[in-house]
Amino acid sequence: MLAKTYGSAVYGVNAFIITIEVDVGQGTQFFMVGLPDSAVKESQQRVEAAIKFFNYHMPRQKIVVNLAPADIKKEGSFYDLPIALAILSASNQVDLPTLDQYLVMGELSLDGQLRPLRGILPIAIEARKQGFKGFILPKENAREAAIVDQLEIIGVTNIKEAVEHLNGKNIIAPMQYDTRENFEFYQNEYEVDFSDVQGQENIKRAFEIAAAGGHNVIMIGPPGAGKTMLAKRLPSILPPLSLYEALETTKIHSVAGKLGADAHLISTRPFQAPHHTVSDVALVGGGSIPQPGEISLANNGILFLDELPEFKRSALEVLRQPLEERHITISRARVSIDYPANFMLIASMNPCPCGFYNHPEKECICPPGAVQRYLNKISGPLLDRIDLHVEVTPISFDQMTSNRKSENSTAIRDRVISARNRQKLRFESHPAIHNNAMMPPQMVKNICSINAAGKILLKTAMDRLGLSARAYDRILKVARTIADLAGKDDILIEHLAEAIQYRSLDRENWAG
Repeated sequence: MLAKTYGSAVYGVNAFIITIEVDVGQGTQFFMVGLPDSAVKESQQRVEAAIKFFNYHMPRQKIVVNLAPADIKKEGSFYDLPIALAILSASNQVDLPTLDQYLVMGELSLDGQLRPLRGILPIAIEARKQGFKGFILPKENAREAAIVDQLEIIGVTNIKEAVEHLNGKNIIAPMQYDTRENFEFYQNEYEVDFSDVQGQENIKRAFEIAAAGGHNVIMIGPPGAGKTMLAKRLPSILPPLSLYEALETTKIHSVAGKLGADAHLISTRPFQAPHHTVSDVALVGGGSIPQPGEISLANNGILFLDELPEFKRSALEVLRQPLEERHITISRARVSIDYPANFMLIASMNPCPCGFYNHPEKECICPPGAVQRYLNKISGPLLDRIDLHVEVTPISFDQMTSNRKSENSTAIRDRVISARNRQKLRFESHPAIHNNAMMPPQMVKNICSINAAGKILLKTAMDRLGLSARAYDRILKVARTIADLAGKDDILIEHLAEAIQYRSLDRENWAG
C-alpha cells in the first residue's frame, strides 16, 4: 500500500517542499531513494526503534521510501518523523486520514521522542505559501514556527502524539503567538544607550552620520579609549527594523540554529562581533553543508571587527565583494546558495603594535617603520570601502567623573530616522538603493553635486592633506548624509569640511 506525506529541505534561507512516498509490498528489503545523504539513510534504524517503543512494528516486507524531487540532495535527520508516519500508514497499522494536509518534520530518538531542529522558520513560511493546513514538528520548535500566522503549528514530543493528533484521538491545540504584538514590544529593547558614554562627542557625531547614511566606519585609537563600548551602542541609534527586515534576519538565524526554544521574531538590529581568529568560512559562510557566516548573521545590522589588523588577511579580503554587493554566494559542485549580507562594517584598531602612537600623554615605543607596517595589514581595497575614519582619543579624568547628562540614543535615533526618510524619498525610483552609502559612482555625480567654492575646498584638502583619489566619492557621500541630517537639500561648505576630516587614514605621512 502507498502512503504519502510532506517534508521540506532548506537551501540558503529558503525552503522547498519534499514529497515523501512510502510503498509497502511483497519482499523483505528496505530501500530509500531520492538522493539521501548518510544521515537520511540512517533513519531506518531510528524509525524502527522508535515505532517499536510505542508497540507498533516495522513491516517485514519490502519497503520503498522515495524522497521527491529525486534530483535534490536530502540532508540531515529532518525526515525521521514523516517517514515513520508514512510507514505506519502504508502498513495499515494506523489510519491517518489527514496526513497529507500537514507538513511534517522531526528527528526521532530511539525511544520515539522528538529532538529540536534548526531552519524551522523558512520551512513554516513555505508551508503556508503552499497551502498546508498545518505543520507538525518537535514541541521545542513550535514557538519559532508560530511566528508564521495562518498556519496550525502542532508541537509534539513523541511519535505517538503525532499519530493520535492525525487520527483524531487526541487533538493538540495549535501554538498561538501574536507576531506583530511581540515584534512591537521588543522593537526598541536595547541593553545599552549612548547616555552611558561620557565625553567622546566627536565619535558620537561620527556614529550619528554613519547611522544616518549607512556608512562603514573604522576607529583608530589607543587601548581603553572606548572604541568597543561605542560600537556596541551603535545599533541603538539605527532606524527600527521593518517587519520584512525582521523576518529576513530571523530566517538567517533560524537556519544557523541560533534561535532557542523561546524564539521570537528578531526585533532589534543584530550586532555580530567575531573574534580575530575567525576563519574565512566562519566569517562569510560555507562548509561541506553550507551555513550562513557572521556577515549574514549581521544582515540588517552591524558587523564589528575589533583589532582589525589582527584578523587574517585572507579573511578580510573575502569581505570586499559582500561589502559592495550586499550578499554572498556560496558555490558548490551541485548547488549555489545566496545569503543576504547587507550589513554596516564597524572596525577598530590600535594605531601601532604598542597602541600609543599619537597618544596625548604616553610615548610610542615601536621601532621605526613599525607603525606603517602595522597599518599596511589592512589592504587599500578594503579601506576603500570604509567611508569614515575616526581618530579616538582617551577621555580625561574630569570628563570621566563628570555628572553632565549625555544625549540618549532615542534623541539621536530621531535625527537618524529623519535623515533616512529624506533618502527614502530620494531613492524611491531605485528599489535596490536604500541609503547614501549604497550610491554607485554615477549617481554620486548627480546627487552629490557641489558648488564652485566646494570644489575649491575639496581640491585644496586633497592637495594639502595628501588625500588619495579614492577618498573623493566617499567624502561626497558623507557630505550628502551630513546635509540630510541638517535638513538641507544642497551640500554646503560646512558639510563638506566636516566630511573631509573623516579621512584620517588617507592622509599621506599619517604614520610618520
